[in-house]
Amino acid sequence: MNSDLIKPYLDIAIKHKASDLHLVAWHPPAYRTDGALINTQMPMLRPEHLEKIIIPLLSDKQKLQFEHCSEMDFSFQYDKDHSFRTNLYRQQGYIAASIRIVPCVLRTLAELGIPPVVSNLTHKHSGLILIVGRAGAGKTTTMTHMIEQINQERAARIITIEDPIEFIYKSKLSLIVQREVGNDTATFASGLKYALRQDPDVVVIGEMRDLQSISMALTTAETGHLVVATLHASDTVEAINRIIDVYPGDKQNQIRVQLAENLAGIIAQQLVPAKKGSGRILSTELCIPNVAIRNLIRRNALMEIRSQIEAGRDGMYTFEQNFNQLIKQQLIRVDTARSHSKYPNLIRTEDDEEPQE
Repeated sequence: MNSDLIKPYLDIAIKHKASDLHLVAWHPPAYRTDGALINTQMPMLRPEHLEKIIIPLLSDKQKLQFEHCSEMDFSFQYDKDHSFRTNLYRQQGYIAASIRIVPCVLRTLAELGIPPVVSNLTHKHSGLILIVGRAGAGKTTTMTHMIEQINQERAARIITIEDPIEFIYKSKLSLIVQREVGNDTATFASGLKYALRQDPDVVVIGEMRDLQSISMALTTAETGHLVVATLHASDTVEAINRIIDVYPGDKQNQIRVQLAENLAGIIAQQLVPAKKGSGRILSTELCIPNVAIRNLIRRNALMEIRSQIEAGRDGMYTFEQNFNQLIKQQLIRVDTARSHSKYPNLIRTEDDEEPQE
């Protein structure tokens, strides 16, 4: 793989601590920093130059795949500190790329701003742990750090199914097997099916996308394994709703029971602008299902789950409670919290001791 031609573009993205780099024909390279899209002052990319930049990054198999499908995901290692997850596609007939920058140096969960109670979830030996949020909310980062914590703390056989592989783990106390969709297994569903025959303790799913992958994830958790997966959803209730709604109506009661029995925890997260300077702050919502929440899932009384989370048992909390704590710590602004909240009336002002009614 030859990354020499793309090096100037990657370097400027790294320099500005970008999360993403976008290369599109007839447009200057652009990168995203702290959620904002910024155009560089570099010359616009001519289609033939863009082809010379991107194609050398692909293996022969990937080149054939791209010729056939005109879009694909792949990842590549750039230096010891960074790897890149790339979505390659065509627009108006020209090649284009969206590149996610993935740091290779892991910070601790505490350094990421994730409460210690989340670390307790990695001690579980069975059940389904969901990390949910919108695109770009840092779900993969949180999942990577949770798996690395298991890797360092106990002897477990961990099988990951990813599309593509972003972070390369080094087995420590655990034995980690990483499988990439498209190269090592045909689909998430088939990878999950055969993972059950590979003596796993922990199964990691890069993303639960459809009925097949969600169904296999629940079955894997039900058979006594720990499953860690990401899902696109804004918060706890939406995540549970999305799982149930993917099933036909006549199957939903059965799935509610299955999910109620096997759900081990939901970490919802979003990144919001910091109060001072540049950067973003991680805000989270945590649900650790207790008897009451499991009964609410079975009864399909999902809107009542929020009040159980608000009660704070077992370390649970809502986004709004976390926002209020971040405001108190002078990390985010009140107006920022309200603009990112579904319930802005529950956000305190900087002078209030309690949120407004």
